[in-house]
Amino acid sequence: MGSTGITISNNYFSHHDEVMLLGHDDRYVLDSGMQVTIAFNVFGEALVQRMPRCRRGYIHVVNNCFTYWEMYAIGGSANPTINSQGNRYVAPADPNAKEVTKRVVPDEEEWADWNWRTDGDIMVNGAFFVPSGAGLSAQYAKASSVEPRSAGLINQLTMNAGVFGEPRDNNVGISNPGFNGDGTSTASATNTGSAGSSSGDDDGVNGGEKGKKISK
Repeated sequence: MGSTGITISNNYFSHHDEVMLLGHDDRYVLDSGMQVTIAFNVFGEALVQRMPRCRRGYIHVVNNCFTYWEMYAIGGSANPTINSQGNRYVAPADPNAKEVTKRVVPDEEEWADWNWRTDGDIMVNGAFFVPSGAGLSAQYAKASSVEPRSAGLINQLTMNAGVFGEPRDNNVGISNPGFNGDGTSTASATNTGSAGSSSGDDDGVNGGEKGKKISK
């Protein structure tokens, strides 16, 4: 049996390239039943990718504050189920890095049936999440560990994330001009169209000046 019953919560992440990897190998089928909850975290400044990067399993990403990524926030391969609920995603200024999601596979036909959904997330500064699969699939029951709170409460839910100390205002330090905590809220959605989809054999950026940042 693979790893399961994992909770990653109340952390403050900053200054990392590859932040979090769930599942070490696409071929390790025992991770197919892995259940992971990622909740009440702040993904802060100078992060590049993998928040998380998922291989197989059922991943509940709930009530987190994503303030920056350089390549993407949530990635996956080998058909993980990803349930994103009540998060706030603030895209970087780079117009080529607005997408939250990244499928690390060669073509859309392979990932079109993967169950990835966004439900009640707030998208800021042009951030967008490319869903796939069945938005109301029973598979999400295995990727639902806690009842999500409104994304409008993200500042309160994550103000004590990280080391012990004084509560923090998570609006401070967000480097997007004009950001005031508002954004577009998502309902549970499914879309297997190719617009905005990410693909490739690794986590690297497709061309451009960031092409040197490659990971597997």
